[in-house]
Amino acid sequence: MQESGQVAVFRGTRIPFEIREFPVPDPGPGAILIKITMANVCGSDLHAWRGEYDVSGGQSQPFSRSLGHEMTGIIVKLGEGVHTDSADQPLNPGDRVVYRYFTACGHCRACLRGRTPRCTNGLRFRYPPEQYPHFNAAYGQYYYLTPNHVIYKVPDNVSDDLAAPANCALSQVIYSLEQAQAGLNDHVVIQGAGGLGINAIAVAREMGVAQIIVIDGIDERLELSREFGADQCIDIREYPKPESRVRRVRELTDGAGADIVMELVGHPRVVPEGLEMLSPGGTYLEVGNINQNLYQEIDLSVLVHGGKSLLGIMWYDPESLLKALQLLSTRQNQYPFHKILSHRYPLSEITTAFQEQDKGHVQRAALLPWDE
Repeated sequence: MQESGQVAVFRGTRIPFEIREFPVPDPGPGAILIKITMANVCGSDLHAWRGEYDVSGGQSQPFSRSLGHEMTGIIVKLGEGVHTDSADQPLNPGDRVVYRYFTACGHCRACLRGRTPRCTNGLRFRYPPEQYPHFNAAYGQYYYLTPNHVIYKVPDNVSDDLAAPANCALSQVIYSLEQAQAGLNDHVVIQGAGGLGINAIAVAREMGVAQIIVIDGIDERLELSREFGADQCIDIREYPKPESRVRRVRELTDGAGADIVMELVGHPRVVPEGLEMLSPGGTYLEVGNINQNLYQEIDLSVLVHGGKSLLGIMWYDPESLLKALQLLSTRQNQYPFHKILSHRYPLSEITTAFQEQDKGHVQRAALLPWDE
């Protein structure tokens, strides 16, 4: 292809994004060129923009990095040898698709053991956009999908608004709750009602859990939590101290505590209280604390005496993405998924989108790469 496409280049902590143009590559054998139709601002992207999550690769600011991972798009061109998606459904130019935002090599020890999708050689924040094939993250007009990537066609009844978050928030919480073996009679506490937390309510409800308790302090998030089916909401403004929140969880669970607690806040200070909320034999799902070099003291005897498990989880297996699409296709009328994305911005206004979501004015911003 001879044309060029735009990429919003991340330059460093709270530095305005720079819109640049790069040549659009033809896909090589096994690769796929995708035209991005929607990309969202995820919490981890905000962490990177704030300087809390280091994606610099050791470079000083201003640097040049691609950013963004929650997206959907349509196929522009298939590389040689590509005929089907990861579910063996035929692929053609014009098909709407979602895909994992990371790769897995398939031959490192982590991949071969199959106990975590966190591949040793996997790529998340990739190389600078100046490097070929240029389009390697969500905040651009195209995406170059490398060979052997997990990709699925989007069902016709699933809109871009629903499909874009599937390859991050929804798939992540599906995988997480399955690792905790959530099911009937379980009491689940969700710390943080951002994008992952809201999706986790729907997933937990579909798994048949007995009770879902959500902890947050923003009115809009608490209201959306109730609309998604949370049984109880704990407002941190009403329960400002950790011990008061722990006590409230125990009251709501007849003194037993939660069977599963999900950390989706992204701050280490909530971990000790989350562990205290667990019942004996309970599981703590640590998902939100992606930022490096943050520490929190915990009483390890809480784990030992209670026989509790702590699982660190990042990324998800291929089946979780397929399950996310199936859930959206069959249950979208049961849950207000359409309310998760609250604001839309053209790609040219990406800095504004980050600023306003950072201030809490926006639940989750959607970026539209093609200005109308």
